[in-house]
Amino acid sequence: MKKLVTLFLCVAIVLCICPITAFANDEVFTPEQIEYYKNLGLQGTTVNVYNWGEYISDGEDDSMDVVSEFERLTGATVNYTNFESNENMYSKLSGGGVSYDVIVPSDYMIEKLLEENMLLPLDYDNIPNMKYIADDCLNLFFDPEQKYTVCFNVGTTVLIYNKTMVSEEPDSWSVLWDEQYKGKVLMFNNPRDSFAIAQSLLGQNFNSTDEADWAESAKLLAEQRDNVNPVYVMDEVFNLMESGEYALCTYYAGDYLLMVENNEDLDYCFPKEGVNFFYDAFCVPKCSKNKAGAEAFINFMHEPQVAFENTEYIFYRSANVTVEENEESSLYGEDVIYPTQKLKYQYFKNLPQNIIELENSLWTQVKSGKLSVSSKQQDIKIYTECAVLAGVVLVVITAKLISNAKKKKEQDLSDLYD
Repeated sequence: MKKLVTLFLCVAIVLCICPITAFANDEVFTPEQIEYYKNLGLQGTTVNVYNWGEYISDGEDDSMDVVSEFERLTGATVNYTNFESNENMYSKLSGGGVSYDVIVPSDYMIEKLLEENMLLPLDYDNIPNMKYIADDCLNLFFDPEQKYTVCFNVGTTVLIYNKTMVSEEPDSWSVLWDEQYKGKVLMFNNPRDSFAIAQSLLGQNFNSTDEADWAESAKLLAEQRDNVNPVYVMDEVFNLMESGEYALCTYYAGDYLLMVENNEDLDYCFPKEGVNFFYDAFCVPKCSKNKAGAEAFINFMHEPQVAFENTEYIFYRSANVTVEENEESSLYGEDVIYPTQKLKYQYFKNLPQNIIELENSLWTQVKSGKLSVSSKQQDIKIYTECAVLAGVVLVVITAKLISNAKKKKEQDLSDLYD
């Protein structure tokens, strides 16, 4: 009898828990939303998503697990992988042998992908949540006819600093060249963002096609390497700044809020010389094998509940207007996300191939130290020593030739008299 009672209680508990769990999940979405995704016919399919690291709500800290929710509603499986930079993403995509359904490049990279005919036009009938996209995130310069993209997030670059380690509150990128912070500076480990900082200080156009401009910027970055020996990082910046090991870093505005949660000594500024203003957007590459699944995923990412949860997790300005207007958002009125001051900024645009190759070559030289003053001085020293040695050798050889000639002349005279 006791066993039957125990079994009954166990079954009752399971029956009680299961409906509550299902209800807790399903109450996030309306019956209409649930029915919509169920009827897409994606059950058993796979959607390959290629996104930036730390760029989607994944269930940590009681956040929504966006991927799992999409899988639950559609019956599809999401294969989700990350990249660290636009250049890494492009290299993987252009190398072939991959099949991504959704990618999330930035503005200038979208221009490049379109110029190389690597994106598919979207069927916006499958993306009804386009109605939630803010007006200033539509028909952007990289997709003026709104054929290939759905804007995801908007942001800027920013200077982040540790208040306990800097001598005064910075307002300029130039602090990254200050020798008092030698060994305490973190720089972008990608050429476009790093060059933009040097270009800002030099008053240059981020999209200059003048090779002399890029050479001048590279020289300035080489001087920084000599003066402060920066560490070049991407996602590693979080742990390094949060640990309090470094005084200054360059990164993206939304990420500052993630860092300051773990280190209250951090602060930020928008440098007076200007910043990069950027857009990240969802696209479907031509290598996609599940375009319907891709468009469903893009649409799902702009469900108001999902967009809100995602923004609460990654701390970037969402292109979804319902998020920006939501006063319950922890980012509502947050100046680093929605700046009230007038910012000086530029966009990145796709560069001609010769400039891209020059940029990459100069960046390699900057990081390897080949453009540094100390390296040049060492080269001069080597060249000087070689020149001196060559001179000595030349003198010795000349003297030897003169001596041999003199001996031959004496021998010839001796033979004549004999």
